[in-house]
Amino acid sequence: MIDEYDVRTTNELVPAKALSGGNQQKAIIARETDRDPDLLIVANPTRGLDVGAIEFIHKRLIEQRDKFKAVLLVSFELEEILNVSDRIAVLHQGKIVGIVDPKETSENELGLLMAGYSLEEARKELEKAGGAHE
Repeated sequence: MIDEYDVRTTNELVPAKALSGGNQQKAIIARETDRDPDLLIVANPTRGLDVGAIEFIHKRLIEQRDKFKAVLLVSFELEEILNVSDRIAVLHQGKIVGIVDPKETSENELGLLMAGYSLEEARKELEKAGGAHE
């Protein structure tokens, strides 16, 4: 798995805590996907990582999705959510306020949903502002 997931280490006996952040994340993704779960829950999997590690992790998450595995991605990075997800559920105060298709939404719309607007209210607000999906 070290080679397959491009975990850069001097040898396989090096503890994960001694690896760089990106290599730690790759090792975690490798460990979890190797278990072949039906559901993979990942929270902020790319936080603080370099562009190469981010792309690598996104690719692995998409591979899981393409194997018809459920991937629940929790992230503060709206761009990441838009690029990796096939459906987005937005929570506000513990309740789902909207479920949207990433191809049919925008960061602005997601922001309004996160602020507590209903999907209908958010779309009306964006139309008033001059663009529903800018």
